[in-house]
Amino acid sequence: MKKTKFNLLLFLLIISVLFPIRAISEVTKFTLEDAIKIGLNNNKDVKIAFMNIRKAEAAVDQAFGYALPTVDFSASFSHYIETPKMPFIDFEAMLTNASYALLFKEHVIPEDESKYVPVNTALMSFTQANNYQAGFEVTQILFNSAVFRGIGASKIYLDLSKKQFHSSITKSVLDIKKAFYGVLLAKELSKILNDAYNNAQLNFKNVKALHTQGLVSDFDLLQTEVNVENIKPSLVEMDNMVKNTIEGLKIAMGIEQNREIEVVGEITFSDQTIPDVTQTIEIVMNNNLDLKSLSLKREVDDAYIDLDRSEWWPSVAAFGNYTFAGSSDNFKFLNYRSAMVGINLSINLFKGNQTYNKVQQSTITALQTDEQINQLKSFLSMQVKSTILEMERTKSLIESQNRNVNLAQRAYDLSLVRYKEGTGSQLEIQNSELALRQAKTNRLQTVYSYIVTQFQLDYYFGTLKDEYIEYVQPK
Repeated sequence: MKKTKFNLLLFLLIISVLFPIRAISEVTKFTLEDAIKIGLNNNKDVKIAFMNIRKAEAAVDQAFGYALPTVDFSASFSHYIETPKMPFIDFEAMLTNASYALLFKEHVIPEDESKYVPVNTALMSFTQANNYQAGFEVTQILFNSAVFRGIGASKIYLDLSKKQFHSSITKSVLDIKKAFYGVLLAKELSKILNDAYNNAQLNFKNVKALHTQGLVSDFDLLQTEVNVENIKPSLVEMDNMVKNTIEGLKIAMGIEQNREIEVVGEITFSDQTIPDVTQTIEIVMNNNLDLKSLSLKREVDDAYIDLDRSEWWPSVAAFGNYTFAGSSDNFKFLNYRSAMVGINLSINLFKGNQTYNKVQQSTITALQTDEQINQLKSFLSMQVKSTILEMERTKSLIESQNRNVNLAQRAYDLSLVRYKEGTGSQLEIQNSELALRQAKTNRLQTVYSYIVTQFQLDYYFGTLKDEYIEYVQPK
């Protein structure tokens, strides 16, 4: 029995060494760059946009293919089970009558009408039972406006696909940054609240000790205890807020909701020069990826207008073919060859105004794109102004809020001293603690808003790091 237990323990020890048991809830830590890398690699919209580039590249190759020569080979063999027949005049009777008519005319023999035979219609076959044919045909377009316009349109569409791909990356990066800093904000707010809770507990402990010595009243003790209990519901709410922001970050990163993660970073204020509104708008108009995408779409619209108009132009193509064929009733084929070259010209004269109406539709599409461009320019101009104003507002607030936090901290510390000296009250402590907590919260939220406006401005600028593209493209 002891030997069996020893063997079992030895087996379990070996298994634990070879296959160590992982923690059920292993926590993964992420920096902002880690989150961006994983998020871009998992983002479905970014992946679809990248696939559109590959699709556009194939479309360019296809467009070039229309300008290259086409080579066709065809071969066939047929066997008539029953050869087709058709009614035809009796050639033998016609030949006989013609011969007698000539002899009569030349007085070779005496004219005799009885020599003529009746000419009847008979079923005859002019087809042999076995037939085969094989041949090559080469066609080369010499001039076709649609082909060459299509090549140009496909190249522009490829550029458009790349810009849309870059735009989808910047959108995803912006969402990840906001979600990541949302987690940092929630954690910092939670820390502020926990500090307040710890201070309240410490105050309650100190007052309780003084109450034991008979130095403070029951009312003061009750106040401090109520203050501790009042903070507890806020702790639960803040804990839920932290969890919700983490779930939002997981969604932005495209990872499993049951995965335990922790963000690494902090919200810090970095004083920067506020950019000039006019210059910023000019930069945005030149670099914004969404605006560039629309401009390229406008070029695509023009290309499609020219493509539709090309149906009015003639098409010229050269061709050549070589054919080898034969026929026989008994598989002793009588073979023959043929070869031909030529030029084909075709031009549309009238198609029920289809081409005209197609051109009208594509022209209207181009005009719609113009309106979209103007609309986006107005929107971006308004958003840039609003963003810079928000940066100016938050920056000025941060400077005053830093002073408020220092003043609130001094007031709180002073309230504790006054209470110990017997010149203050618990109400002073509670009010000063609440003011300190609010001052820290306001400063933190303002710094967060300042940072987010910077992210938003980078997005309007079309800021895109090379490594972000590498995160998406397969190695």
